[in-house]
Amino acid sequence: MGAVVVLFPIFAFMTFQNITRQKENSFRLLLEKGAALIRSFEAGTRTGIGFSWSKVQLQKLLTETAQQRDIVYLMVTDTNGNILAHNNPGYIGKIHGKGLNLRRIIHKKTIKWRVVSNSEGKKIFEVFRKFSPIESCLNVGNGHMMMQLWFQQGMNQRLDIPTFNPIIFVGLDMASIEEAIQADTRNTIVMGMILLLIGFAGITLLFLAQNYRATRMSLSRIKAFSDNLVENMPIGLVAIDNHRKVTSLNHVAGFILSLSAEEVIGEDATQVVPEELLKLLKNLDTENGVVEKEIDCTVREGKVIPLEVSATLLKDENGMFLGYVLLFKDLSEVRSLRKEIARSQRLASVGRLAAGVSHEIRNPLSSIKGFAKDIMMFRKTSKSQTS
Repeated sequence: MGAVVVLFPIFAFMTFQNITRQKENSFRLLLEKGAALIRSFEAGTRTGIGFSWSKVQLQKLLTETAQQRDIVYLMVTDTNGNILAHNNPGYIGKIHGKGLNLRRIIHKKTIKWRVVSNSEGKKIFEVFRKFSPIESCLNVGNGHMMMQLWFQQGMNQRLDIPTFNPIIFVGLDMASIEEAIQADTRNTIVMGMILLLIGFAGITLLFLAQNYRATRMSLSRIKAFSDNLVENMPIGLVAIDNHRKVTSLNHVAGFILSLSAEEVIGEDATQVVPEELLKLLKNLDTENGVVEKEIDCTVREGKVIPLEVSATLLKDENGMFLGYVLLFKDLSEVRSLRKEIARSQRLASVGRLAAGVSHEIRNPLSSIKGFAKDIMMFRKTSKSQTS
């Protein structure tokens, strides 16, 4: 969404600029074409003036020039908008140029244009400016002023124009240009959308690549931490996947079971793990919980080791079963300590019994001793009286 918010205004502006530029180029092409037609018509008019052209010849030249397919009309008007000559004679005498300041146009030789619509709603590109074939030909210096005046007066008389200030209009068909503009607009919009999608896809791929890199680094750190934790934990660990393949064995488990990680990882657990531990996995499948138990496990060479085992199921965050985890520790030293403690407890009990017996024996002896002392005292007293 951020990529779309950033890229869409940029590509929308670029697309709008391209469409506007294409439209301006199309209008410039039409303007140049209209200007070329006006210049060519003026050149034909200049050529005919020397042969005593009349209004009929001007009308004929105008009609022949307007025979081109993309020319809708070609006309000459006066400053009041009255049509003096038209490729369609039916329009002669009508008014044209409403909304234009024709008197201002005749004082400038710059070419103008506008877009108008005919009665059928068809758009026409209209090019117009002051019609001045004589000035274009004879305005070469002050020395030709009399010749220019003679040509201008002859032109006015032959064409029956009271004041020779005509304006020429050329109407060009915009159908082909509009089709081209529409096609260019569609292509520009499609190209803009493609570029937008490419930009969006590029930013998305960069975002995904960055996320992938960050996730990979995070997983790498977590794996390093977990591997270090598993390898250095003080109890044995054996991990078995859902296909009963051994996937992990730390050095404590290898030392207790007399196995090495290189020879058991990837192997079938039923072939390398002692049977006593595998029985706990069967209990897990039925109880679906945690099993804690002390067992006597037989390892290689028939050695029996007492183990305290905790077995549990391994599941992901969605509760999908992934395998088993066995945690165990050697109880050999614990059992030795238990035997020592039991022996000490028995000896302590014997000591307490001996102390109780001696106490019970000492009490009668004390009484006997007291009686003996009394008898001795009595005998001594009797002897002294007899004497």
